[in-house]
Amino acid sequence: MKKVIVTGGAGFIGSNLVKYLLKKKYFVINIDKLSYSANPYNLKNLNKNKNYIFFKTDLNNKNKITKILKKFKPNVIFNLAAETHVDRSIDTPKNFILSNILGTYNLLESILAYNKKIKLIHVSTDEVYGDLNKGRSDEKYPYNPSSPYSSSKASADHLIKAYIRTYKIHGIIANCCNNYGPNQFPEKLIPKLIFNIINNKPLPIYAKGKNSREWVYVQDHCEALLKIYLKGKLGESYNIGSGTNLKNIDVAKKLIKIARAKSVKIKKRVKIKFVKDRPGHDFRYALNNKKINKKLGWKSKIPLHLGLSQTFDWYLNNKAFFNSVSKKFYINRLGLKK
Repeated sequence: MKKVIVTGGAGFIGSNLVKYLLKKKYFVINIDKLSYSANPYNLKNLNKNKNYIFFKTDLNNKNKITKILKKFKPNVIFNLAAETHVDRSIDTPKNFILSNILGTYNLLESILAYNKKIKLIHVSTDEVYGDLNKGRSDEKYPYNPSSPYSSSKASADHLIKAYIRTYKIHGIIANCCNNYGPNQFPEKLIPKLIFNIINNKPLPIYAKGKNSREWVYVQDHCEALLKIYLKGKLGESYNIGSGTNLKNIDVAKKLIKIARAKSVKIKKRVKIKFVKDRPGHDFRYALNNKKINKKLGWKSKIPLHLGLSQTFDWYLNNKAFFNSVSKKFYINRLGLKK
């Protein structure tokens, strides 16, 4: 049985990847420091699985990470440990420097201390390419990050590329578009809107809601990551996306329509509330996915309308997930109270 490490495995994408790999019969070692966005609810009942083990550890603890590598001798590391919310990066950029840059550096040093030939699949973002007025960014598109978050992810990407060239580590970078699906922390757009719809609260949308994002269902992303591990070329980067873009205002409208179709008891007119735009807000991200389509034979399977419906169902059936997040978060981040 092949052994894999998932860093950040208690978060949104990480927890979905952990469960996906367990279904594929891998032995999964989950490393997570359990920061605010990590949620034990995401991994409930997994401790009963004999092919799963969890370590509460920060990537900046190089000695502990190196010991885990030497003890379990994994075949691959999927690095998803990161601070990810743009708004938080604007408020407190230091945390993003510590986690996304220094955390990646210490992981790379641990790999060198253990075995530089272990595969590293580093999960990055489409935001490193910056704002696009038109067209789609391919893997050769120049980096132009705007926020402390995207800058920290771009820094990590460059650091990994440097270690690939200088130290010959076996790394691959995956740049993915916006994910949605089960387990997503409710400061992100889609779960925030779903929560507010369910609770008859206003739906906060930045500016006039015209900002455009490309969306991929998290299960599709997990399948792409496994495909990259199995077939990806060392030293390369691969964009992961669906090719489907939607304005934020249209995401809100689609979720309201889905709620009504599911007979969710909501007010006849759910109010969309336009709020002050974030500083330096990028207008549009869009990925060119031809490389992963042609070279690795991967393409997204879940269309947006189906994925949104399934996501809405998950939150309706897992209200304990919302209860597992503190009320303080809802008050401060979702604008439910003045």
